Amino acid sequence: MLKSEIVSLSEKNSELKKQVRDLTERLQLAEQGKDQAQKQFLVLGEQHKAGPFGTVKALRTNPTVVPDDSVNPRLAKILEKVAVRKELIVALANSNVKEMLEVWFSSIKRVGIPNYLVIALDDHIEEFCKSNDVPVYKRDPDAGIDAVGRSGGNHAVSGLKFRILREFLQLGYSVLLSDVDIIYLQNPFNHLYRDSDVESMTDGHNNMTAYGYNDVFDEPAMGWARYAHTMRIWVYNSGFFFIRPTIPSIELLDRVADRLAKQPNSWDQAVFNEELFFPSHPGYEGLHAAKRTMDFYMFMNSKVLFKTVRKDAKLKKLKPVIVHVNYHPDKLRRMKAVVEFFVNGKQDALDPYPDGSE
Repeated sequence: MLKSEIVSLSEKNSELKKQVRDLTERLQLAEQGKDQAQKQFLVLGEQHKAGPFGTVKALRTNPTVVPDDSVNPRLAKILEKVAVRKELIVALANSNVKEMLEVWFSSIKRVGIPNYLVIALDDHIEEFCKSNDVPVYKRDPDAGIDAVGRSGGNHAVSGLKFRILREFLQLGYSVLLSDVDIIYLQNPFNHLYRDSDVESMTDGHNNMTAYGYNDVFDEPAMGWARYAHTMRIWVYNSGFFFIRPTIPSIELLDRVADRLAKQPNSWDQAVFNEELFFPSHPGYEGLHAAKRTMDFYMFMNSKVLFKTVRKDAKLKKLKPVIVHVNYHPDKLRRMKAVVEFFVNGKQDALDPYPDGSE
């Protein structure tokens, strides 16, 4: 009887801890939302004088759109069940990436992330997800999307997401868009700031390349004015970003989707960054979207892992939120090696692989 009572109390204790954790997260989000709402009111409300030097802060967080379930009632019902606090991970997949998809959702399940959804681009992937108890959604037939979805390679499929994600935002959901060449090691929703329209991982590999730096161009022929200062930053990775349901976010998706449709040879990641970063100038109106670069050690690309982290005794002890095998073509092998290293503790799991691609 005592053993039974101990087991029962232990289960109750675990449940109470979970409830405390959930309530703490809700409180943090509520406080965050309250703070943002106050800032929005201050900026969008009555006109006011500027405060003392050093106290003035501009509005960084745009208000969300009013949800419109009529856009896609079937998807709205699915998202209502899958999403947690109106947020979820979304990935697109066809049969070409089936093996990587399995490693991807296995890592999500291992961490215990409940709010994720696979957009199946063919019937085989839909059945594969259902047989593995993975939340899945297959869109209604669309000739333009379906042709690419069934047989397209990585870049072609990647370009589809900008058209497909629009409905999620119109329904009022924030989306953490994820490629399937990613291993999850922690719950990413515990590491987001939610203060921008777009919060993205970077292809940068150190503080300068990830967060920006002053790059001086030298033109000796100009004499006294030979040095010209330029600003540089390595691109955001369009395979992993958090996007909030705001007007600038939806405009970004529309701009990228429109350009990709008109310029079929364009790379979606290049277009994504150009639309986010290029300023207004004669003949062009820039996008007014707030953006944030994710911590490159927490949201780690495979260049950072294989060139830097695995060779540094201190950095090897880090536990990133995700590892994105974006820099290397032998994706599946390296994904499995990442699991061996970070999950199973096999310290030499990454050793056989070169820094770059062979």
